[in-house]
Amino acid sequence: MPTQEVKKHAVLPPIISRNDKEFLESMQRYIITETKRVGCNEEGPPDEYYTIYRNVFDKCSTTDRKIFQVIDYVNAYKSVLTSIKKEYDAFIETVKKGRRNAFYLHGKLKVLAAEPTALVYHQRRTIQLEAKMRIIDNNSKAIQLQIDQMKQLRMEYENTEVKLCASSKQLWKPIPGMTLQDSVNLDALNNHKQNLEDKCRKLKQDMSTMYVSAQKKADLDEEMIVLLKRRDIAENLNKDLRFRFHELISLGEYEKAACFAANSPKRILQNAGTMNKFKAIGKVRGKPLPLLLFFEAIFNTSQAFKRAINVDLTLEGIKCGLSEERLDLVTHWVTQAKLTFSEKVGDAICAYGEQHPYHKSKCLALAQIVYNECGLHKKAILCLCRQGQFHEAMEHIQQSKDINTDDLIQLITACPQIDLIRGLTEERNGKPPFLSFGLTVLHLFSVDMKKIGMKLLQEVSKAEKDVIEHLVMSDLFCSIEKWQELANICLQNGFKNLSNDIMSILRSQAGVSEISEDDTTNVMEHVFW
Repeated sequence: MPTQEVKKHAVLPPIISRNDKEFLESMQRYIITETKRVGCNEEGPPDEYYTIYRNVFDKCSTTDRKIFQVIDYVNAYKSVLTSIKKEYDAFIETVKKGRRNAFYLHGKLKVLAAEPTALVYHQRRTIQLEAKMRIIDNNSKAIQLQIDQMKQLRMEYENTEVKLCASSKQLWKPIPGMTLQDSVNLDALNNHKQNLEDKCRKLKQDMSTMYVSAQKKADLDEEMIVLLKRRDIAENLNKDLRFRFHELISLGEYEKAACFAANSPKRILQNAGTMNKFKAIGKVRGKPLPLLLFFEAIFNTSQAFKRAINVDLTLEGIKCGLSEERLDLVTHWVTQAKLTFSEKVGDAICAYGEQHPYHKSKCLALAQIVYNECGLHKKAILCLCRQGQFHEAMEHIQQSKDINTDDLIQLITACPQIDLIRGLTEERNGKPPFLSFGLTVLHLFSVDMKKIGMKLLQEVSKAEKDVIEHLVMSDLFCSIEKWQELANICLQNGFKNLSNDIMSILRSQAGVSEISEDDTTNVMEHVFW
């Protein structure tokens, strides 16, 4: 019951006593306070109201004697009020019991409603487990069958081995690849063991180098697929570039076509086919040679690429520049461009210098660069000598390990210069000369270079006898017979004093009393004995 209704409709008999009035007011305050404490409103829960008023009724009937006077005052209603309270309490208990039964029945109803679905799930799970059990049972039977077969085969093999061992008188077997005598020789057995170990190592090495795993093969297949796709893309790009390039050629835009070829992606158009395309055009009146434009474009852009221009294009480009008498371009290409040099390139530049004496020194310098890049030290030294740089040539010869006596003889034959021969036949910094003086002079007279030989003899003839003696004694490669031959040449060509000095030096050697023409003993033989 709401608090307002309690205040408005509270019907009590007239109370005259002040204590009774205070008691009733305390009951009213208790009702109001408890109603607010349990949070009841006008539509509040009936259980809380019932509990509050029941406590009030019990309190009124048991706690204060004056209340009994009031109840006695309304004695006519006492039995009725007591019956109403009992019925009210019984009704409340019945309602609560009904609620509890309804909640229990509602839960039971949910359980009963879910039983068919659970039953279906259990049946389906049962079917699945039975299928798995059948599969496991079949697999177990198959495995057991294989085990039985293997046991049977093993038993048959063991029985066969027992029979063979029982029937054979020899319990040992010969070693494959060895004779009976070697099989009882410890050294032979050790050698055979070593051979087997070597074969084993070789097989392991082959397994690691000659064979690849299946995974590696799969990776290589994938890589090949990627590379094939790249190739297809490059081929399509190549077709597009060639179409643009041919379009420029057909329009006569040769300079643009050359630049287009030089800057093509991945240098697709820098090849012999493109070169032949420009070569087929020939010369155009009033315009630079298209082929030269092509080489100029690709050589000037070569520094921007990681790889150098190949050897064939390099040779053709150098020849083209020389044929057009553009030595300035060739000089720039050789010194600045990223090219692949060859011996033919150096030979072409040297040939151009021989045809044009005015540019000979520059051509020799360029050829020397090319030969050095190719590792052709003999031709590089020859270029230095032809330029008159004999000191640099001597340094180069001293640093080169693949230059021998025959190469030096060919060098003075190709470049018969007095300074060069003097540098090769004289001592350098206390080291022996590169060539024998006597053999060099004899060679010059034998190859129709008598004039150069005469100059060398003339210089030697002006020297003192001790200088000539040192020259003869320090020559370890010229024999007595060769020196005697050289003395005869000196005598025949008007160098009588030099001839006499040489013969006197030869006769004065210890242990030598006479020099005959058949004596081939080395002059320095006494030094080594």
